[in-house]
Amino acid sequence: MSGWEAGLDDDEAGAVMRTVVRQLKLWREAAGLTQAEFGAAIGYGEELVSSVERGRRIPRPEYLDAADEVLGAGGKIAAMKGDVAEARYPKKVRDVQRLEAEAVEICSYNNSVIDGLLQTEPYARAVFSSRRPPFTEEELERQLAARLARQEIISSATAKPLFSFVLCEATLRRLIGGTMVMRDQLERLLEVGRLPNVDLQVLPLRSEENSGLGGLFRLLKLKDGTAVGLSEAPLISRVLCNPKETTVLDMRYGIIRAQALTPRESLTFIENLRGET
Repeated sequence: MSGWEAGLDDDEAGAVMRTVVRQLKLWREAAGLTQAEFGAAIGYGEELVSSVERGRRIPRPEYLDAADEVLGAGGKIAAMKGDVAEARYPKKVRDVQRLEAEAVEICSYNNSVIDGLLQTEPYARAVFSSRRPPFTEEELERQLAARLARQEIISSATAKPLFSFVLCEATLRRLIGGTMVMRDQLERLLEVGRLPNVDLQVLPLRSEENSGLGGLFRLLKLKDGTAVGLSEAPLISRVLCNPKETTVLDMRYGIIRAQALTPRESLTFIENLRGET
């Protein structure tokens, strides 16, 4: 499980990002460009340049490439893309992303919100904005960017794992972000649920049996034949590697799937709910 342990911690990642944005500002000032002039030259607005230099937004690779060219840095700015990629997201997200990259099957049960791999940008923003105490603007953008980046595993052109999602009906009826946000979110579920490597199921509230009342969890089955469980509770995230624990999760997930609607019935259910929203 060295992949789980590897990587920068959040303090180190923060230091890396502060160094990167400081270098960007020094290169811009050395070139005699204002933020507005620099933004116009690389095709970004002054507000975004300001946000990057204040550490509120993390520069994307194309931003660094354009900055390198406009500022004549000879590859010195572009070379920081690897450092930014390593430090871009919170450590917990980076660790989960590594595990997901090793998985051949990803199973998820959620009775709180729609799984992060399935969330639209507005829905995810509404989820993060509801946190108390609230995230700072910088941290909210960092968390949001990380969540959306993780979704690339579903749309990737390379070999994809199998996905199985079971969503409690409550997650589909909870109007997080408002009616329009939720309607778009349901559209997203229908889109992903039709992919050949995705099984999406709904566990109805009318069901008399629900083995998922203990809360949300995920189970990742890895290429080496082992499994890892991920469990979250307020202020606590647990990684379960003990075979006894992951076997229990695997059994529980199988029972939950059996209690839920079939994938085809679930898509029909979501379509009907979208019509009501």
